[in-house]
Order: sequence, then C-alpha cells, then structure tokens
Amino acid sequence: MATATASLPEQTISAPAPWRPRANPWAIALTVTLATFMEVLDSSIANVALPHIAGSLGASQDEATWVLTSYLVSNAVILPASAYLTTFIGRKKFYMICVVLFGISSMMCGLAPSLPILIFCRVLQGAGGGGLAPSEQAILADTFTPKQRGQAFALYGLAVVCAPAIGPSLGGWITDNYNWRWIFFINVPIAIVSLFLTNRLVEDPPHIVKQVKQAAREGLKLDFLGFGLLATGFGSLEFILDKGQEDDWFGSHVIVFFTVLCVISLITLIVWELYQLKIKNRPILNLTLFKRKTFAIPFVLMFVLGFSLYGTTVLIPQMVQTLLGYTAELAGFVISPGGICIMLMMPVVGFLIGKVDPRYLICGGFFILSTSMIVMMTFSLDSSFKYIMWVRVYQASGLAFLFIPINTISYSGVPQSQNNDVAGLTNLARNIGGSVGTAFVATMLARGTQKHESYMIRDLTAGNQAFVDKVKSLKGAFGGHGGGNPLTGPGAHTAQAFIYQQMHRQSSMLAYLDIISIFVVFCACMIPIVLAIGKIKPPSGDAPMH
Repeated sequence: MATATASLPEQTISAPAPWRPRANPWAIALTVTLATFMEVLDSSIANVALPHIAGSLGASQDEATWVLTSYLVSNAVILPASAYLTTFIGRKKFYMICVVLFGISSMMCGLAPSLPILIFCRVLQGAGGGGLAPSEQAILADTFTPKQRGQAFALYGLAVVCAPAIGPSLGGWITDNYNWRWIFFINVPIAIVSLFLTNRLVEDPPHIVKQVKQAAREGLKLDFLGFGLLATGFGSLEFILDKGQEDDWFGSHVIVFFTVLCVISLITLIVWELYQLKIKNRPILNLTLFKRKTFAIPFVLMFVLGFSLYGTTVLIPQMVQTLLGYTAELAGFVISPGGICIMLMMPVVGFLIGKVDPRYLICGGFFILSTSMIVMMTFSLDSSFKYIMWVRVYQASGLAFLFIPINTISYSGVPQSQNNDVAGLTNLARNIGGSVGTAFVATMLARGTQKHESYMIRDLTAGNQAFVDKVKSLKGAFGGHGGGNPLTGPGAHTAQAFIYQQMHRQSSMLAYLDIISIFVVFCACMIPIVLAIGKIKPPSGDAPMH
C-alpha cells in the first residue's frame, strides 16, 4: 500500500511526451522543401519565356502576360484557404493532392496547343502550388521542436528566397537552349519524386487527425460564401496589382471595377468571418491570430520582406538589361551570387535564432537591407558588373536575417492546432507583398522616367548654347558638316536623336534611383516596428508551443 502511495505523485506530475514523427525530421524537411522550391521557382521562371510563348502560340505580348497573371490570381486564392481545406481532408492528403495537381497541370501546360488552354492549365497549376508552401511550413512547425524550428525554417527559407533569384536565369537558359515547354515539363519528375517521398515519410500529427475525425462526424459544411468572397477579393487584388500599370491604373474602367469589387469583397469577408467565429463555426481565415502582437507585426514584416525581395529581384535585372545592355542570362548572373550568399547565411541564422533574441536579428537584417540600398543609390550608367553583383550580395545577406526570425516569432505562443493558419497567412503576406513590390517598381519606373524626361527636355532648345554646340560636334560623326545651321542639315537629326536617347537613359537611371530611395525609407521604418513586438525568449526544450 505504501509503495503504491509513494508512486502516485510521480504518476501525477508526468506528462505525455509531445508528438514526434516516426521518420527522421530532416528527411521530412528535405521532402517537403523539394516541392515548395519547385512551386516558387515556377512563379518566376516563366517571365523570361513570355516572348517565346507568345510567338509560338500566335498571341500578342500583352495576351501572353495572362500566363503569369492567371497563376498569381489562382495562387493568391488558395494560399489563405489551405488551412481551412486541411481541416476536412487532413494535411498530408491535402499536400499530396496539391503535388499531384501541380505535376499534372505542369504537364498540361507544356502540351498546351493554344494560349487559352495554357492559361486554364496555369490556373490549375496556381491552385496546386498555392497549397504547397503553407502546408510545408506547418509540417515543419509540427515536425521540429521549438528549439529546432530556426534551423528547419532555414532550409525552407532557401527554397522561398533563392528560387525567385535563379528562376529568370534558369528559364532563360532552358528557353534559349531547348524550348519554352520544358520550363513546365521539368516539374513532372520532381512532382513524382516528391509524391513518393511524402507518402513514405510524412504523417499527420494527432491534432490534425482529431480535426478530420470531428469534421467527418459533423458532416461536410463548406463555407461557400466565405470561399467565394475570398476568391473574389484576393483574386481581384492580384489582378489589379498585375495589370494596373499596363492599364494606367484608375484611368481604366476595368481596374476601377475590380478595385471596388476587391474592397467590397474583403470587407464583407472580414465581417462574415467574424460572424462565423461568433456562432462557433470554423472560419476560412483565422482572424483571431491578429490579436497577438507576435503574429500581427510579423505579418506586416513578412509583407515588407516580400515587397523588398521581389521588388529588387525585378529592379536590378531590368535595370542592367535596359540601361547597360546585358543579356537575360548575364542579368541573371548579377543576382545569382546573392542567392548563393543566402544559402551560406541561412544555416548561420538558423543557429543564431536559438541563441539571440530574434528581434535583434530582424533589426540587423533591415539595417543591412537599408544600408545596401543606400549603396545602390551610387549605381550609374558606368557601374561595372562586379560592383553591382557585390552590392546585391551585401543586400542578400540582410534578407537572410529576416525570413527565419520573422517566421519563428509568428509561431510564438500559437497553439499547435493553428499552425496551418499561421502558415497560410504569412505566405499570403509574402506573396501579396511581392506583387505590390513588382507593381510598385513598374509604376514608379514609368512615371519617374516621364517626370525626369520632362525636366530635361525643357533645355533641349535652340536657345541653349550647350545643346547647340553638342549637336554641332556630333554632326560630323553622323555624316554631316559643321557649316550652316547646327540644328539642320545632314546628320543633325541623327545627332539630336542620339542626344535624346542618352537623355532617356539618364532619366530612367534617375527613376531607378528614386525607387531605391523609397525602398531605403520603407525598410528603415521597420526597425522601430520590430522592437514594438516586445522581448521574446529564444525557444528551448521539446515542449510544443501553446
């Protein structure tokens, strides 16, 4: 009797061990990262192939851009809904369905005989791809202990940050040496390998199994209104960002219509989701997460990360191609070393996340990002390949200090059952941020170039002696002679056209520098916002975060 009594306190204080997968966690991490890398790569690899796609399918360049837009719209719809869909069918099954859909639609894209069919296949591909990244992130959060999450997110970060950097170079090389259809065909074997490994290694944790069983008992109650509002709102937003500059923003009735539709849909969605919470139904978007400072602020930071990453990834290659005469492949090589830098830095940051307050790492990342863009403001039409490349490497080192700590803080204090919701919303923030950054660069470049040109062209008149002397000195090089009126006669028009061309290049260069200066201010303003999160202790132990 005494023995039994003595053993009672020990039984009372003992707690069940936290769930851990049977397979090696790092094998699981590599498996799910493979498909996500494939999906993120595909979001940028098709950009450089658009002229080839348009020519091959008998479409205009503007029509061919729907190959990109359709993918982004579909992707934006599925990203926030992935956690909701997981509730009904389980995370592993949902993830595998996404891999199958992505692989089959990739094959269909490569075989598409016309542009409308290709666009339809890209919609399916975007739907499949949209569920991969948030599912992988949630799988990593459940598979690894809080102390190991930083290292796991380092591997995930390699896929998300490096893929957009190497996508244009790889897409250009494949298109130039083979055929644009192969940028889609290469996804098929990767999807097959990913599917096989996922089936063997990945498993759902108990809380996911419990959710699925509960959903099965209660019956399938899909929130069709919520999903419709979600699709309309985020689909319209992505369309606006992608087509805004092309259609002159609010000068277009189409853009105005989709803007009104987007605002109404998203406001109605928020009201509807809050009502679902009130009547205790499972909402598509878990808005209660925004009550947490440790989620709301990282959500904003992830948006800024996407804005900076995708914005500068578009800006630098475009600048060196249009102003410095680089080929698409050489432009890719300018930013590729930055991807290598991130690969080298990610494990270091993954190690530091368990030793240092993640807020300080994020502040350091934004400081490096801001100072690197200050250095970028020294770019000119005479900048060398080596100089631009090393500045990009310095910038990339700052990006490496952002992704892992932001993700780590996002999961701080969140119950395991909400990991899918966190993953879906943070990935949505990064993707929308990337779309905003890309649209911002395109718009500011077009408007900024026009502004600087209007200032410069005012001085190109017969009353400006410096302009007259310059035309006179160039006439001889273009087959004219120095006699008579300097602004007329053989070679004069060619000389003036040459001067205008140089002025246009200078105007574009100034517009690029204006964009970079705005990036500097935007990133620097994030530092005090990071500190507003409050002190966060480095994760330790094996206990799940609640």
